[in-house]
Amino acid sequence: MIRVVVAEEMSLLRSALCVALSSEDEIEVVAQVARALDLSDVLRRHRPDVVLVDLASEVAPSVEVVAEIAGAAPDAAVLAMGRRWSPTVVGDLLAAGAHGLIGMDAPVEALVGAVREVATGGRVIDAEVAVTALMPPGSPLTRREAEVLRVAAEGLPLKEIARRLFLAHGTVRNHLSAVMRKTGARNRMEAVWQARRHGWI
Repeated sequence: MIRVVVAEEMSLLRSALCVALSSEDEIEVVAQVARALDLSDVLRRHRPDVVLVDLASEVAPSVEVVAEIAGAAPDAAVLAMGRRWSPTVVGDLLAAGAHGLIGMDAPVEALVGAVREVATGGRVIDAEVAVTALMPPGSPLTRREAEVLRVAAEGLPLKEIARRLFLAHGTVRNHLSAVMRKTGARNRMEAVWQARRHGWI
């Protein structure tokens, strides 16, 4: 039997996932939780073969969630579901310990197949994820805004960013204000995280 733990915030979707997986003869859902951040004790208690986790609604960055699962259950395969992908996100999740990535719109058959594949040591990246990762949506940032944000990611003060890019101090400040508005970020580091997550820088 393939022992599976499901982490999904939405109750109806979680129930549907559990029913779909449990209907397969060789798959047993041994536990379910609403939040991936609550998984540690469940994983140690049930020792699953596969952890199916929805990363779309987690507060913590997806990479941290996957790394935490991999640390708590090193023998389990992490199959991550999501709605937004970029080359950076895909690479970071695989590096953090994810064995498979699957889109939220994938058919049940693909999900079941992915669970079987990762349970036997395989790797799975479904077609939707692969296409999105290879052809990410266009960036809302201008070339100059992305350049300023890349330098800002080093943690430099505004004056140093301006000196590095041969720009006026006020110009850098204006570019960063535009970046935060476009990304919906509350501060510079959050803007960097958002931009990297979507493959914009």
